[in-house]
Amino acid sequence: MQEKIIILDFGSQTTQLIGRRVRELNTYCEIVPYNKFPADDPSVIGVILSGSPFSVYDDKAFRTELAEIRRRYPLLGICYGAQFLAYTNGGTVEPADSREYGRARLTSIDAADPLMAGIAVGSQVWMSHGDTITSLPEGFRIVASTQQVPVAAYRVEGEQSWGVQFHPEVYHSECGMELLRNFVCGICGSRCDWSAASFIESTVRELKEMLGDDKVVLGLSGGVDSSVAAVLLNRAIGKNLTCIFVDHGMLRKNEFSDVLRDYEGLGLNVIGVDASAKFFSELAGVTDPERKRKIIGKGFIDVFDQEAHKLTDVRWLGQGTIYPDCIESLSITGTTIKSHHNVGGLPEKMNLRLVEPLRLLFKDEVRAVGRELGMPEHLITRHPFPGPGLAVRILGDITPEKVAILQEADHIFIQGLRDHGLYDSVWQAGAILLPVQSVGVMGDERTYERAVALRAVTSTDAMTADWAHLPYEFLAEVSNKIINKVRGVNRVTYDISSKPPATIEWE
Repeated sequence: MQEKIIILDFGSQTTQLIGRRVRELNTYCEIVPYNKFPADDPSVIGVILSGSPFSVYDDKAFRTELAEIRRRYPLLGICYGAQFLAYTNGGTVEPADSREYGRARLTSIDAADPLMAGIAVGSQVWMSHGDTITSLPEGFRIVASTQQVPVAAYRVEGEQSWGVQFHPEVYHSECGMELLRNFVCGICGSRCDWSAASFIESTVRELKEMLGDDKVVLGLSGGVDSSVAAVLLNRAIGKNLTCIFVDHGMLRKNEFSDVLRDYEGLGLNVIGVDASAKFFSELAGVTDPERKRKIIGKGFIDVFDQEAHKLTDVRWLGQGTIYPDCIESLSITGTTIKSHHNVGGLPEKMNLRLVEPLRLLFKDEVRAVGRELGMPEHLITRHPFPGPGLAVRILGDITPEKVAILQEADHIFIQGLRDHGLYDSVWQAGAILLPVQSVGVMGDERTYERAVALRAVTSTDAMTADWAHLPYEFLAEVSNKIINKVRGVNRVTYDISSKPPATIEWE
């Protein structure tokens, strides 16, 4: 049985980060809404309460009953979770005299407490709260303080329950991983045997049991998630997996042939479908970005469905859904708040059952599984690429001529990042064809041609992103190559907007 830590999500923006940190300790965990604790799950070895955007005394604050959890499992409350545990047991939580955001240092520590073992006085922690615990309930004991926050961490006497006012999951808390290790590995007694290799072994076994001799069809995009899902399924069921890779005409230069060659090298049974003429026809004259997305999304489903129906006895649809897709598609009350392209929809149309072998993994874990499976590094480290492809990087209507121009410019930019060793330091990059023309001079001739914008960002999760501070010399070289080699372009710009307020893509 795979032991697990349960993280009860009270709505914090860093809940997923808590999960990732626990996984880094080679311990499996699951994030569930604050009121959906799996009480009958025998594999649970500990519980973490997340932060929240609410104050514990707000009328709308999320509340749950902790009595049964506290009696059965080790418990760690983080920020709101710590305040909630104290407040619901008779403690006092009040607005702080001044909001405390950012770095603080621990000024006192109970070194004998198992949660604080090995953590030094003076360690930096990260605070992010407007409330503070001003008095603890009877039986609660302080185990760490900062200069501004006397109750930075506490323990409940006679049980394995703790609360910390700071955020151990964030990078700026120097002792954060040590504290989480003390809780997960020491207090909860995790075996710390969750790894890419163990995941592959257990998942392949489960897939074989679930699928038997059934046939599965899977739509490939060329991206990391669907590629790793395909290789994992192929290891489990081999020839009973058929993959379909649709070219909608808006892929990067040579991507269709290059990716097909990669997939065939991995031993996958792949059907490549060039449907570019269909998509160009349906997109003709369309300028609204949302309409572009809907046309391409529906078109992909139609082509995929048509190809899938040519196969016989297919019972399952494989998808590269990953854990953040699932989490972001549910609110903490369990109701849908945001649809995702990998969560639902297609199976109902095709009357197929759904198999998602990666739905428990974060993106970095998907890449680790890909490496363990022996996949080529360039497939594993590929930047994210929008499903509609270059259609949302061409502002205005779509034509084959515009796509060809953008493919060339984009290829020079991306290849340049690779050649200069910059590709892996960037989260996502690409070129955008702007709906403007500008005056230029080439030789002795005046030109009036297109402008291209280059976009490169750094990020960890795409929720926020900063523009990549690429070397000026590199940008100058790329600009010069694009203008000299891409007919129809005479101006190159570089986008230095961050997210927020901008988005990563222009459309």
